[in-house]
Amino acid sequence: MSFNDVVEAIKGLSFEEKQELQLLLRQYLREERREEIYENFKTAQLEEQNGELKFSSNINELRQLIEE
Repeated sequence: MSFNDVVEAIKGLSFEEKQELQLLLRQYLREERREEIYENFKTAQLEEQNGELKFSSNINELRQLIEE
């Protein structure tokens, strides 16, 4: 099923069904974002354990770290 097919199918839903779909999509997006945040957290933990994380309170040094 293509994206266009999904859009067309949604158009045919009742108002209440569209509202329910909207709530479900928001929930799914929240769950995906949480999973992404968790994966980033796990990656950062591994980098910290391996001594790969660098910290600084110097703004110029932070800019250099971002550019690396």
